[in-house]
Amino acid sequence: MRLNPTLTNATNLLFKNSCPFSPLLFPRHSSTNLLVTGLSYDTNETVLRDAFEQHGEIIEVKVICDHVTGKSKGYGFVRFTTETSAATGRKEMHKKIIDGRRIRVCYAHKQA
Repeated sequence: MRLNPTLTNATNLLFKNSCPFSPLLFPRHSSTNLLVTGLSYDTNETVLRDAFEQHGEIIEVKVICDHVTGKSKGYGFVRFTTETSAATGRKEMHKKIIDGRRIRVCYAHKQA
């Protein structure tokens, strides 16, 4: 079976890099709460706050810790006062190094 080259090219253009309907299907999530993963086990809330506070006013910083050892489990949350500050913090801090580890930053979603 031979495909119509015009149809194939149109399909490639439409879906090559991203679907033009993706903003409708997957709206941008706006939030003031960021999830930070890849933290060192030695990273505490003070270190995390110091790293993010240059991007805006912070309401709360929480590093999730093991209840037995008290050490970080490697992830935490940073909550900003505004969505703009959170967006800047996410953009500027994603893939930066804190305590010798490259962190990943994304919007935190509420659990159902």
